[in-house]
Amino acid sequence: MRLECFPTTSRPPRLVPGRPERDWMDAFAARHPYRCLPLTMANTTGWELLCPFGFEAEWNGGLDAAAIRFRADEPDALLDHLVVSHFTHGVVTFHLGWLFRTPPGWALRASGSPNRAKHGIAPLEGLIETDWLPYPFTMNWRFTAPGKVRFEKDEPFCFIQPVQHHRIEAFEPVGAALSDDSDLSRQYELWKEVRADFNARMAGGDPAAMKQAWQRYYFRGEFPDAAEARPDGHVNKRRLAALPETALPAPPLPRLNAPAIDYRSDPVGQLRKD
Repeated sequence: MRLECFPTTSRPPRLVPGRPERDWMDAFAARHPYRCLPLTMANTTGWELLCPFGFEAEWNGGLDAAAIRFRADEPDALLDHLVVSHFTHGVVTFHLGWLFRTPPGWALRASGSPNRAKHGIAPLEGLIETDWLPYPFTMNWRFTAPGKVRFEKDEPFCFIQPVQHHRIEAFEPVGAALSDDSDLSRQYELWKEVRADFNARMAGGDPAAMKQAWQRYYFRGEFPDAAEARPDGHVNKRRLAALPETALPAPPLPRLNAPAIDYRSDPVGQLRKD
């Protein structure tokens, strides 16, 4: 399948596969969080859009567009081609520089990069029907308190992830007793026994357990019952295609001086209509 990426500016931000590394994960002893496969899979299941230059944003707490001021690190940076105060109310709006097109039935979920917290500002998430949309959308962040925040050069400001959004409506949550599934119940009880034994041996300083350090059943796609075959399709490393580093034609854009609008009157929310 194809994720079609149409540049809307001559120098669009770089689009790269999501990367597993996080500073806070690196700071842990023995980089312990990287043992959590759900974390690293979430970090890499999508593509990041990177800031082409560093800049600072400052919000004074006001609700109008002028309440947020921006300062770029580079004097010749086209700052308002990347980031503006557009929706007011402490919201910072990024222009992606791309128009995306997905296959029929697929949308793009736009969010902040997973498991990457930023003090003072939080990413807003949107689901965009990019299988028909003929215009770009924006990525928005909202200040959580007045003050200054920085986005560094090559820091991700948007994370896009294809989603078959219509398919989710086919799911129906149902309740069931674990005992209704004898094999699942057996595997669960065995896992509890093995887990409790391992934790007890770790707490007691058992040399074999200390050397093992952590159990790898989920990471390896294994059952506690060694007789069970590994599940088909288990993935412990995401390998997404990168956008080729080729020159792409793009129409020239004027400098953006769009008036601020009340985001509450925008029925699409994340979308930019000008």
